[in-house]
Amino acid sequence: MAAVRATVRAAAAAVRPTNAVMRVTKGAARQIQGLMEDRPEMNGLRISVRTRGCSGNAFHLEYATKKEKFDEEIEAHGVKVWVDSKAILKVLGSTMDYVEDDLSAEFVFDNPNAKGMCGCGESWHT
Repeated sequence: MAAVRATVRAAAAAVRPTNAVMRVTKGAARQIQGLMEDRPEMNGLRISVRTRGCSGNAFHLEYATKKEKFDEEIEAHGVKVWVDSKAILKVLGSTMDYVEDDLSAEFVFDNPNAKGMCGCGESWHT
């Protein structure tokens, strides 16, 4: 499976409570839909957390054909995002967005659980 690039930011303000593990913005959903157009066999995006980088944790995004047994499913703005069961406590309350600027275009996670992160923003610790 192909991986997708993502960075993390510590959430500055309290996020409103929601029933979902995390929130997916309209911008992120639009980008996921665009990525999936070229991959008709893919039904969603799976998010997991891997041990890597200078701060210890990094988001890993990959195309997925189905929800795994213990994944948490988020349906938002017409897309499905599955969060790996081992990542739930590390992403709880996060917001997934897609941000484009002059230098980059990437998924960005505002994560209230991040206590610190590396200088480039790709890895973080709780």
